[in-house]
Amino acid sequence: MDSEMELLARCRRGEADAWDKLFDAHYAAAGRFIFQLAPDFSHEDADEICQEVFLSVIKSLNAFNGESQFQTWLFRIATNKARDFREKRIAAKRGGGQTPISLQAENPETGLLPDPPSNAPGPDEFLMNAEQIGLMRESLDQLDEPCREIVELRYFGDLSYEELSATLNLNVKTVSSRLSKCLDRLEEIARKIFSRETPDVFPSNP
Repeated sequence: MDSEMELLARCRRGEADAWDKLFDAHYAAAGRFIFQLAPDFSHEDADEICQEVFLSVIKSLNAFNGESQFQTWLFRIATNKARDFREKRIAAKRGGGQTPISLQAENPETGLLPDPPSNAPGPDEFLMNAEQIGLMRESLDQLDEPCREIVELRYFGDLSYEELSATLNLNVKTVSSRLSKCLDRLEEIARKIFSRETPDVFPSNP
């Protein structure tokens, strides 16, 4: 059985079966990681983004220098592709090409009038609406690279401390210490960003 480095070398040589093995080994994990990046992603969204991720991997594998684990590099690409996907979706919702639907237009298949959209928040919005997701993403983007990486791998990639240790080539104690410090830094950044938009999100102590 090939080691991962041998498998990557075979992929660089253009061996089709090596690409198949690489995708089989990492596609599911990448899909789970993408799906957890934002609660408004559907499984179809995650699959579409995942395909874009692996197209990017095919095009840029030669740029992977092996300084990090392959999965860490893969998740970085996935984070960027997911961010691009959300930004395009947000832009579309702001008027970029959506066809308006008349509430008086009958459904040609059922003959029924469409129900107007409910004003009640959906299950995901109840926990964190789209604006808050964007603010949290902005907070993460302001973290330095080591912090952003470990937070995304832990909470979006759902990696255990042991998996983080192997992925980042750190001992578990260092992983715990770094993650704690990074979360403190993220909270500090998030307080400023959320307070800018919603002053009462993080009330000051009296």
